[in-house]
Amino acid sequence: MAKIGKRTRAAREAFAGKSDVSVEDAVKLVKSNANAKFDETVEIAVNLGVDPRHADQMVRGVVSLPNGTGKTVRVAVFARGAKAEEAQAAGADIVGAEDLMEIVQGGKIEFDRCIATPDMMPVVGRLGKILGPRNLMPNPKVGTVTMDVKQAVEAAKGGEVQFKVEKAGVVHAGVGKVSFDEGKLVENVRAFVDAVQKAKPAGAKGSYMRKVSLSSTMGPGVSVSIDSATGN
Repeated sequence: MAKIGKRTRAAREAFAGKSDVSVEDAVKLVKSNANAKFDETVEIAVNLGVDPRHADQMVRGVVSLPNGTGKTVRVAVFARGAKAEEAQAAGADIVGAEDLMEIVQGGKIEFDRCIATPDMMPVVGRLGKILGPRNLMPNPKVGTVTMDVKQAVEAAKGGEVQFKVEKAGVVHAGVGKVSFDEGKLVENVRAFVDAVQKAKPAGAKGSYMRKVSLSSTMGPGVSVSIDSATGN
């Protein structure tokens, strides 16, 4: 049995008996017990009453967090000609067409967000089995298949977060860093939860948002009052 470190034990003790707390209290608890030697990410998990195996219960979307994520996002853009130049000028890290496709096919994926102009989708479509499982496949529903590559690159770099429900009905995302002010993290949490709420699919039956929890990268989680998370 693995030994539990003093910090981990202390964090678990601090979280013991606490559940359905307000967003403000959850943020305070997570921040005060994040003791790693790096700036941990504050992570949110939202359990939803959906079965994503059914198309009418799929939950996906995008939200621009008011205070950013604190993370440097590497952006790849599939484009040609003037649109490729536009992407580079906007700050894209990697820009290409068939050459970029070959790089990805070779297993080199050095980006966190993938954007494509519509005319590039026949090329990008060949990468579905590689990009799909990593949630990197460009999709017009979240603004990553677009002719406005400048806006898409700037949004990705500026704190935009994409989300997609997993098989178990859970949506995960990073909503900032533990170094952020408590107020900014609270704003980010509520913005994310609001976006998930608005993405409720037509096929969702019964209770939609069932549990919200916050944690740091290395810390335990604490459940948050859904009313507090939704601002009710």
